[in-house]
Amino acid sequence: MNRSKAMVALVIAMAATTNLVTGCASKEEPAAQAVMSVEASLAEVRVDAAKFAPEDLKAAEAKLAKLKSELANEKYKHVLGDSSQLTQEVATLKEVVVSKQTQDAAATHEWESLSAEVPKMVEAIESRVDTLSGSRKLPAEVDKVAFESAKAALATMKSTWAEASAAFDAGNATEAADKGRLVQAKAEEVAGQLGISPV
Repeated sequence: MNRSKAMVALVIAMAATTNLVTGCASKEEPAAQAVMSVEASLAEVRVDAAKFAPEDLKAAEAKLAKLKSELANEKYKHVLGDSSQLTQEVATLKEVVVSKQTQDAAATHEWESLSAEVPKMVEAIESRVDTLSGSRKLPAEVDKVAFESAKAALATMKSTWAEASAAFDAGNATEAADKGRLVQAKAEEVAGQLGISPV
């Protein structure tokens, strides 16, 4: 009789262990799949995010590392919850990257237009300044104050344009376009002060 009770107890204990192992195993696979899915999704955007949203990428990478640690420590429930949140964050990161890529493309197009026009404007202004500097008397349409102001502005325009070019070469089209636009506006103003038409 005692032997029969012992057998029954052993069977129950084995069943409980089996259920526990099965329960863990049933959560392990979806947890592992969740981590793999998030990692693959992040990999798709990593290169572009490094350029357009480096801080957001860094935060996502840190959370992915935490997920892997939780998976290694068999915290499957945490993995499933955290991976769901991180999946949403990666999706948002992708949207940010696409938005900034669009903005960058527009800025690149604007820079190409500015770089075709602005240097000619600055060159025309510089030529006019050189000509007037060599004259004994300024023409009636240009007063001395305006001329001195134009000379100072010319130096600033050349400096700002150099910064704009450097920004574009460094991959920052938005900054380049912003600075280029400033030079363009100033060149139009100075051209008027010197009595010449913008090129």
